[in-house]
Amino acid sequence: MATTDMPRTAVIEDAPAISHTLARAFDDDPMMCWFFPEEASREATLGRYFSTLFTRQYLLNGVCERTDAAAAFWVPADAQEKAVPDAETIQELIGILGDRAGLFKEAVETAAAHAPQEPHWSLALIGADPVAQGTGQGAALLRSGLAKADAAGQATYLESSKAANLPVYEHFGFTVREEFALPGGGPVLWGMWRDPR
Repeated sequence: MATTDMPRTAVIEDAPAISHTLARAFDDDPMMCWFFPEEASREATLGRYFSTLFTRQYLLNGVCERTDAAAAFWVPADAQEKAVPDAETIQELIGILGDRAGLFKEAVETAAAHAPQEPHWSLALIGADPVAQGTGQGAALLRSGLAKADAAGQATYLESSKAANLPVYEHFGFTVREEFALPGGGPVLWGMWRDPR
């Protein structure tokens, strides 16, 4: 693996590159397509959305790593209560989501109600630019985060709305814990769990 493909800690200056990468990675994600149905503006809007999450939420209370064409945001067990958007961030997200903000709020509340209660690391999101998928950059980020959770002796949890991703996560030791639909005609989410190793 090239040096540029090795996971490294993301910093605030990485926001433009990370938001661009994640916008491209999630352009066909069922949940993101539901939140941002306008195909013509989706990539630009997703860029703003991911930039906000990165700079105002996960960079402050999570473990954010990147490669040249992939990024991952994790939330350690002891940061779960802090890694939620503050009032200013919520207002920024409402501005980005527009008339889909109510659906977003319901989706977040539904997912939170299904989240495990036992201590765990959460994989908030991971994505690779489609041009780099299959190059191992996403896998490297996944291994890096899992190693940190394993070192802490804690399980990991994620949610995916893309059925095609389930076998990838299963390859890394995750199993489907629960399947539930988001309200308002939203997509199905799969909650996946991995015990520490």
